[in-house]
Amino acid sequence: MKSRTILIFLMLVAVIVTYSSCYYDKASIVYPNDGKCDTTNMQLSTDLNSIMEAHCFSCHSSANAHEFGSDYNLEDYTTIKNAATSGQLMSSINQDGNLAEPMPQSGAKLSDCNISKFDAWVKSGAPDN
Repeated sequence: MKSRTILIFLMLVAVIVTYSSCYYDKASIVYPNDGKCDTTNMQLSTDLNSIMEAHCFSCHSSANAHEFGSDYNLEDYTTIKNAATSGQLMSSINQDGNLAEPMPQSGAKLSDCNISKFDAWVKSGAPDN
């Protein structure tokens, strides 16, 4: 009788542990943009600079461009505008090797969403915003 009670108790604990460790959140809460990439109204000063801070400025900032970034300062609007209009910026971040070296050199390729954000900004005329 005692062993049967212990067995039932252990089975009950196993069921509770199994079901309490598995849960399902609503996808709209876990993934708020539902896998979509918002590229409307891209701004260099906010949207793109935050990406470049994470992936580019360690070499291509005003402080580091001379030593690490071949004097290519992406904090300078004229520099990034020229790269955008010449096609070098998109070639570089798409890593296609056509017009520029693949970037970032020391890290993984930018996400498709981040590349789309740059592409949208370039297609809007690469404004100084």
